[in-house]
Amino acid sequence: MDPGKFDPRHTGELLKHMDKQNEVLMDAYRSMLHELQTLQVEEEMLMRKLYEVMSVHGLTKQNEGNSNTSHNNARAEQSNNEVNTTHEEQ
Repeated sequence: MDPGKFDPRHTGELLKHMDKQNEVLMDAYRSMLHELQTLQVEEEMLMRKLYEVMSVHGLTKQNEGNSNTSHNNARAEQSNNEVNTTHEEQ
């Protein structure tokens, strides 16, 4: 079919097709929005758990600034080394 040469007899079919396509796209949109919201909730839960784990290991920032960063890094490295040696022993 050439552009600009649309047969007006097919207007009803075209309208029905476009309505169906719109419905399919809206269903896809709703589905993707639901999945996005689910993933955002999961991300928030994981970030809270990460913060909890970091707090247990003393890796979270203190009240003012980052004055104990080197201490935290040393502690994290020590924990990591302990895990590595435990893994190697098994």
